[in-house]
Amino acid sequence: MKILGIETSCDETAASVCVDGKILSSALSSQEIHSKFGGVIPELASREHEKTLNLIVDKALKESNLFLKDLDGIAVTQGPGLSGALITGTSFSKGLAAGLNIPILGINHLEAHIFANFLAEPDLEFPFVCLLVSGGHTQLWEIKDFMSYNMLGETRDDAAGEAFDKGARILGLGYPGGPEIEILAKNGNHKSINFPRALMKNNNFEFSFSGLKTALLYYCEKNIKKDIEDIAASYQFAIIDVLVKKLKYAAELTNCKNCVVAGGVAANQFLRQHSKEQITGRKIIYPHPRFCTDNAAMIAYLGEKYLSIGKTSKLDFSILPNMRIV
Repeated sequence: MKILGIETSCDETAASVCVDGKILSSALSSQEIHSKFGGVIPELASREHEKTLNLIVDKALKESNLFLKDLDGIAVTQGPGLSGALITGTSFSKGLAAGLNIPILGINHLEAHIFANFLAEPDLEFPFVCLLVSGGHTQLWEIKDFMSYNMLGETRDDAAGEAFDKGARILGLGYPGGPEIEILAKNGNHKSINFPRALMKNNNFEFSFSGLKTALLYYCEKNIKKDIEDIAASYQFAIIDVLVKKLKYAAELTNCKNCVVAGGVAANQFLRQHSKEQITGRKIIYPHPRFCTDNAAMIAYLGEKYLSIGKTSKLDFSILPNMRIV
């Protein structure tokens, strides 16, 4: 099947073509306009998607050497995400599907992140455990099979990505916060400050990062002259240490041999290094960095899996800003 995937859940406008499980193209435009505001402005995100979508889809088609008439279906992010951004992407996709008279399918953005790991490891076998870490979500999943998922735990408050963004704001860094802190942390001592880690009892799969953010704020107020690189490194380590230990607990409980990490935070190199050091005897899989952050390749790939078994959406399907996997 030849499937066009479209992703507009937040501030990335993306399109991709997947043919028989292979990604032929993946075009993306990042909205830099939000950096000066320290976060994504929903209305601006919607307007940028409107301006860019047609160009990005055209680029994805050209890179795949296909034409609109060649497509067998369209997969588009239905949720979760920003309402206006989702409406822009789904409306565009519905019009395209109606004009071409081909099926359309609304895709769960989080589920697509999990399946992005098959782009890195096509031979990945079920079952496996997945740590899903992004700007809005931090979850642990037992993936038993395609369409058979068991949530082990999730964050009670801030997601890991939010903790990075808020921490960066406290440290006077730019947006998005994760890459900014990671760059600064490279020259710091991650053991210099022992920031708190919440909910760390064995076999507890829930997360909480709001207390860590507050601890950073109080620490910076009292230690103005402290080396900011050490602070950044220690703060990053506090987040990643929790993520890795919870993933390790999950793998041991489920006895899964494969561990996968998905979502934007999965691009963090310290997370990749620390997980491989701490979780031994199991295979740890990460998507390519360009498939960690929001992208359309994962939407197209998962869309093809569903469309190939006959699953479609009605043309009037609604967006689901708070969409969950189960």
